[in-house]
Amino acid sequence: MNETRKVTRRRPGVDSRGTGAVVCALSLAVGNLATGYLAMLTYAARPGGPWDDEAVAHSHIAAGSALALACVTALLTWVFVKAEWLRKGWFALPAGLALLAILRLTLLAPHL
Repeated sequence: MNETRKVTRRRPGVDSRGTGAVVCALSLAVGNLATGYLAMLTYAARPGGPWDDEAVAHSHIAAGSALALACVTALLTWVFVKAEWLRKGWFALPAGLALLAILRLTLLAPHL
């Protein structure tokens, strides 16, 4: 009566993979939305004239903050992709937002 049964072994945490992916996706969505909002603020700032140096300073501050937040979001994305909870396509949004912030700080900076 010694029967051989096929036993399938599952890795620990396979059941929580879906939950982990949803939590990771939500946290990255919040980070990317905040970065996108800051990037939008940088492009919305227009100096009123040659005397309005505060608008230029605020645009640079928002672009620097957007770049820093894009880097943090990209690092979180790297952690989540390395843990195999998300796919590599999630890198596109933080990279694009970082590029927008860099362009606003350099080539597309507002001038007085």
